[in-house]
Amino acid sequence: MIIKVSKPTEQDIARFKGYPTWSAEPSTFDWFYDEPEVCYLLEGEVRVTTEGGEAVEFGAGDMVSFPSGLACTWEVRQPVRKHYTLG
Repeated sequence: MIIKVSKPTEQDIARFKGYPTWSAEPSTFDWFYDEPEVCYLLEGEVRVTTEGGEAVEFGAGDMVSFPSGLACTWEVRQPVRKHYTLG
């Protein structure tokens, strides 16, 4: 699996609170990761499909890791808000 979804620890959640947030309304868009990203979803529901056809679904409470060089399509199914860190 290219995209990794897990449940964060309490330490992870505390660390994410210091990171910036990003939000989006329901929509579909293509995205390319120039660098790795790890995010923690505060709300929402998303389905991400890679160029290779791997589809991953995640939502509020999930911690998600995306590798550098990943090309994918985001389908935001419910309004999403997340903390994220790059690099």
